[in-house]
Amino acid sequence: MARRWQVLLVTAVAVFMTFLDVTIVNIAFPDIQASFPGTSLGRLSWILSAYSIVFAAALVPAGRLADRFGRRRFFFLGVLVFLAASVICGTAGSVEMLVAGRGVQALGGAMLVPASLGLLLPEFPLERRATATALWGATGAVAAAAGPSLGGVLVDWQGWRAVFFVNLLIGLPALIPARRLLRESRDPQALFPDGVGAALLAAGVAALALAIVEGPQWHWGSARIEGAFAAAAVLLAAFVWRSSRHRAPVVELSLFRVRSFAVANVASYVFASGFFALLLCNVLFLTGVWHYSTLRAGVALTPGPLMAAVAAPVGGRLSDRFGQRVVGVPGALLFGTGALLFALETTVQPSYVADFLPANMLGGAGIGLTFAAFGSAAVAELPRNRYATGGAINNCIRQIGAVLGISTLIVLLGTPTPETALHVFHRAWALIALTGAVAALAGLFLGRVHARYADDEQPTGAVVRLPAGARVR
Repeated sequence: MARRWQVLLVTAVAVFMTFLDVTIVNIAFPDIQASFPGTSLGRLSWILSAYSIVFAAALVPAGRLADRFGRRRFFFLGVLVFLAASVICGTAGSVEMLVAGRGVQALGGAMLVPASLGLLLPEFPLERRATATALWGATGAVAAAAGPSLGGVLVDWQGWRAVFFVNLLIGLPALIPARRLLRESRDPQALFPDGVGAALLAAGVAALALAIVEGPQWHWGSARIEGAFAAAAVLLAAFVWRSSRHRAPVVELSLFRVRSFAVANVASYVFASGFFALLLCNVLFLTGVWHYSTLRAGVALTPGPLMAAVAAPVGGRLSDRFGQRVVGVPGALLFGTGALLFALETTVQPSYVADFLPANMLGGAGIGLTFAAFGSAAVAELPRNRYATGGAINNCIRQIGAVLGISTLIVLLGTPTPETALHVFHRAWALIALTGAVAALAGLFLGRVHARYADDEQPTGAVVRLPAGARVR
């Protein structure tokens, strides 16, 4: 096997482990709730949201620190932090400890993701980078989609704590070939990241998620909810203001002048909000309405990630040849069609093969194509020394989409009665289908993405000002 494919395999394993933990906890919700009686679904949702919020806020700063102190060094540090936090989660004796452990997990994942992309892309020639990026990014998508099915097996076997200890079996073996394969690279003159900006982003997204999740409980017109929304608006506005002035911001606003980067991130945000909401929605429907066991629900969800795994490399090759728009737009529409089928076909009576399976497979194919296309489009036209930053921003935006998508889903579902449950889930699926349509609409503006600027070098820490030709024609 060529060296570059071995590097792809090693970095992809780490990314798989990181993104697996974005969703594997979904299927463990009933078992976790049984361990902590009286804990509401809204409160438990912070086990998911804490991970996504910290992950989103820490990605770019961790990427900048990796650029300065060594991407290989941060890759190994990220693996060790992630595994240590997994042990904390697996031994947690309270919801608060579990949420805190998830936050530390996310910090380790934030170290891993940009460092792994920065180590991977220089190994590939220009004409193969879309394929490499697509496979790397699609590994995360497949991991996130496979979380419920793998989690179902683990929960049925050993309980919810096993979904955290499984990371040791994935991460530790990856360290052995990584020591031999990964080459250290760094930029000693890279600027220190904006820690205040990262804190503003995390606090702003958390305040917004709090307002959405607690709205029904605290009442939408209450002072607490209005205060949370106001705090989110102020904090996020301050974050944008600081990003526009700091020398090393969490989000380089100037990168959004590259149309492919801006459009791909808008599409990624919308798509991620629907994607992560769908994963949790399907788990709760199978276990709550059709009364599937945890194991049976996990097996029932498996065809979706399998289709995503098949579609992702196809999407990468098609993106290399025909451009990301040709892949991303149909992929998002397939995803939306799958969600719409859930809304139109499912009934209270279980009918897995006729009603659930076709929608699950169609949506899975759309997930693989869409993440492959938009993920590669986000970095294709950036200068080489902005690969890690651009990839981190794209993943940051995905995680923000995940937080808001899951928070909105929790509000839509509420606490339905047996008589209203089907209607509530149909409404949620219809909204998820809309996110697929909106992501496809955004993808139409991608144009033809050209990776001809991938090897351009910009002064370290400088604001990226690409020539007019860098815009997609």
